[in-house]
Amino acid sequence: MELIELQDIHKTYRLGEVDLPVLKGISLQVVRGELVALMGVSGSGKSTLMNIIGCLDHPTSGEYWLDGREVSGLTATERARLRNRMIGFVFQNFNLLPRLTALENAQLPLLYTKENPSEHEMKRRTTDLLQKVGLGDRTHHQPSQLSGGEQQRVAIARSLINNPQVLLADEPTGNLDSQTSQELLQMLQELNRTDGLTILLVTHDAEVAQHAQRIIHIKDGLIRSGEAPPVSGGAG
Repeated sequence: MELIELQDIHKTYRLGEVDLPVLKGISLQVVRGELVALMGVSGSGKSTLMNIIGCLDHPTSGEYWLDGREVSGLTATERARLRNRMIGFVFQNFNLLPRLTALENAQLPLLYTKENPSEHEMKRRTTDLLQKVGLGDRTHHQPSQLSGGEQQRVAIARSLINNPQVLLADEPTGNLDSQTSQELLQMLQELNRTDGLTILLVTHDAEVAQHAQRIIHIKDGLIRSGEAPPVSGGAG
């Protein structure tokens, strides 16, 4: 079953009197449980596409179906609710609050949910996730006391704290050395394999993209290469 389906997505920005088309008719599907790389150079449209998939922006035209719901016409408030419930984000910059511990940074999204878990439940869930990403002994360290790879692991734990359906990772290894990048990508593969987490990996780096089951190439706002069929068993 497709978790993500885009049908003829266009996105045009208005700059003064000039229209700037960025996405020019994108159609693609991602099935539940896939690990997919969206690959393109700077200016190709991949970040704009990720913003639409992540419900941070809406298309100018076309349809976007997320878990069976057409979401392209939702208001900003409706998109925010859906985003908080279904989508986790990891960025190149870790975006951790410097005065908070790893535990406090990772549990931040829980403070903005309708679920309203108890302080004990928040701590338990966050501690379990930090243990899962290999930071069980670093829960009380602030970002300045953590390596870049450890900070990104905190960011991944934070992205997963609300049990999202899909994780969007935008150049997640961009600020990491090659060995740390390899370790992080292997961890994402493990999360995909063991938890069935759907992951969309946005990158310009072919070596990073090779860690995915399928690579979608985007250039000048269009998909430039045919998509391979999903890997057998990828949907779980």
